Order: sequence, then C-alpha cells, then structure tokens
Amino acid sequence: MNSKVSVIGAGNVGATAAQRLAEKDFCDVVLVDIIEGVPQGKSLDLTQAAPIERHDAHLTGTNDYEATKNSDIVIITAGIARKPGMSRDDLLATNKNIVTKVTKEVARFSPEAILVIVSNPLDAMCHVAYGVSGFSKNKVMGMAGVLDSARFRAFIAMELDVSVENIHAIVLGGHGDAMVPLPRYSTVAGIPITELLSADRIEALVDRTRKGGAEIVNLLKTGSAYYAPASAAAEMAESILKDKKKILPCAAYLEGEYGIHGLFVGVPVKLGARGIEEIIQIKLTAEESCALKKSAAAVQELVDTIKEMK
Repeated sequence: MNSKVSVIGAGNVGATAAQRLAEKDFCDVVLVDIIEGVPQGKSLDLTQAAPIERHDAHLTGTNDYEATKNSDIVIITAGIARKPGMSRDDLLATNKNIVTKVTKEVARFSPEAILVIVSNPLDAMCHVAYGVSGFSKNKVMGMAGVLDSARFRAFIAMELDVSVENIHAIVLGGHGDAMVPLPRYSTVAGIPITELLSADRIEALVDRTRKGGAEIVNLLKTGSAYYAPASAAAEMAESILKDKKKILPCAAYLEGEYGIHGLFVGVPVKLGARGIEEIIQIKLTAEESCALKKSAAAVQELVDTIKEMK
C-alpha cells in the first residue's frame, strides 16, 4: 500500500506541492479545495503528465475530506495569499479561521497524520493547528525554515557563482522580517561563507533573505511565491515518509530549547518517520541568541493576538 499525502488547498502552492510529490514517486496524493472542479481538474492534468514524467503516483482531486482518510502526512496550504503592501501578519484573522476549519476535518479523518503547515503567518498558524488538532508536538511543524534556508543558499550561490549543491545554510526564527540567517553555520563545500565574503556582502545577502518573500510578491504583483515553498514542503514529506532523518530547519514547538518556551519557532530538527524526532541545539553567540529571541517575540505577539480573537 502506498503512502498517502493529502494537500489542502489547490492554489499555486498546493497544486505545485502535489506535482512535486507525484513526480518524486514515493506517495499517492490527494488534493483538496473548497472550489468545485479546481482540485479535480488539476489532479487530472497531473495524472495525464504521469506517462511523460514516468511516475505511477495516484492523484485524486476532491472537495470532500473523506478522501483524505488515513493520510500519513497532510500539508496545509489553504488560506489567502499576500498581495503587494500586505504583511504576513495582515493575514492573521482570515487564515486563522481557515486553518481552524481545515485542521478539524484533517484530524477527524487522519488522527495519526503528521501535519506540515505552509499557510501564513506560518508560525502562528502552527499554533492554531497544534491547538485544534490535539496532536503531539512532534507531529505538527511548519515549513518555513527549509524555504528561507533555500533562499539564502540560492543568494549565496548567485553571489559566489558556485553550485547550490555545494552550499548548506541555516535560518532560524519566525518566518518573517525578524528571521535569523546564520552566516557562521552557512558553508560552501564546508568552507564558512565568512571566509569567502566580506561582512558587507554577507549582510546584504542576509537582508535579501529576510525580504525574500516580499521581493517575489512585489515582482508578481498579484500573488506570492509557490515553486520554492512547494519544493520545501515536498522535501519535508520525503524525509518523513522515507525515514531519511534529514536535519532541516523547521518551525517546531519549543519547550525550553534555545531558551524559548511554548512557541513554534524555526530551528534545526531531525525529520523521520515519527515526525520531529529531535530538536538540534546549536551554540549561538550572544548576538545570534538575542536576534532569535527577538524573532520569537514577534511570533509571541501574533499568538497573543490569536488568543484574543473570538
């Protein structure tokens, strides 16, 4: 029996995630959306691409959550996307209600699933899904760190004119302007970028990484990024379903790690069959630790706002 991954939301991120998953050929995919015909049409289109892409993944498009029953992983992308001039925080009230409804249905049909949250503001939406689902903390996580680190890696590769395959990078913190890229832990073929780039150039890359999502929103005018977010979610799903135990930066529920309590914040974790199998604690300088706590404070502010909403 094939593993099953359900993707909630058949917009650009969700449909592209379904494509990435199917083409990796390690699971069947259920694509769910409230708009009739959209998930069905996109799934059929992807099914017709399968003979060309040479995979046997089974794709189902539906408006009914019953089709998601007994999913191994559920990727939640549902929600409205950012528009120019809109911050992730502006999305809070609308997407909180959407994620609440979605998570209730997901938990009803797949009580053993692992949840990967993509909806924005991501760290806050992790809290919503965690509270509504009642799942254990290792089974609820946010995608953002993989995406933010990929952006940092891409910018480093562009700056140094080297292969992205040689580059590893870590970005901690919330998925917003206060995220914390870590140049000391970012390397090219094992060489720290601090030995390859000037402080000014590194700071420019850090700043571009923090504004990576907004840069794409401003270019697209009518939407937000979806290729890279979809790839990030698919990489997380693959590490879990194949029990690869990759070390990836994800939004995880911290209970004292890094001096942070009761918050979903981006940190390196080991992703395997049980979900988040370990939170990796790396040594931070006083400046890095301060930046991480500042980022966590921004997440806390959103969570507090959620608690005040009816």
